Amino acid sequence: MHSHDFLIMAIPAVIALLGGVLAAFWSPSHQARSMIQHFAAGVILAALAVELLPEIEREHAPASVLIGAFALGSVFMYGIKLWTLRLEHQAAASTAVASLSLGLLIATFVDVATDGFIIGAGFAAGGSTGTVLAIGLSVELLFLGMALASEASKGWRIVAISGALGATVFIFALLGSYLLAGASAALIAGALAFSAAALLYLVTDELLVEAHEVEEKPISTLVLFAGFLAFWAIQLLGV
Repeated sequence: MHSHDFLIMAIPAVIALLGGVLAAFWSPSHQARSMIQHFAAGVILAALAVELLPEIEREHAPASVLIGAFALGSVFMYGIKLWTLRLEHQAAASTAVASLSLGLLIATFVDVATDGFIIGAGFAAGGSTGTVLAIGLSVELLFLGMALASEASKGWRIVAISGALGATVFIFALLGSYLLAGASAALIAGALAFSAAALLYLVTDELLVEAHEVEEKPISTLVLFAGFLAFWAIQLLGV
């Protein structure tokens, strides 16, 4: 692995830590959080449409592999959703606030580990795929600390949690890149198709669902497109 790739893999980890520091000192309003989530959703959609799906096409893998991998990714993320809901229901029935925090943290760490493996798969594919995915998922990780901040976890505690999440995404990015290094085109394409399902879940079932929990302003739609355009422009301009 080139040192350049190593440094880029570290970007999401650093961004996650910065998100925790930001959450320790700033608590955005519900409307501001909704805008941020719309922008992040636009960035992730652009990563899918502009980089990930075209890269899958370039691998020229059998259709059966791609269909099966995407279906597997969909079922995996569905399982994560069911598990998270179960943890939330168990915590709601308990009087211990700490159990709620623990349950949500476990689910979040699994989600972040998946994100890290997605980034590693992108680097194994070669080209700019890994870099694009690292930048796109960094947007999610930046505001993850704010999503986790609560009465049970705030201040410097949320900074420590965000640092651990950053370390998790970095470790799993290295693991994904190592395990898929030198793999066949079909295996890498399958991993990317799995990743596409995970990212689609992130946009439709996490970011946008949470963003719509508050009364949506018309400008939110424009912010979504702005996120998409910002990411696409970076790629087109070769920044």
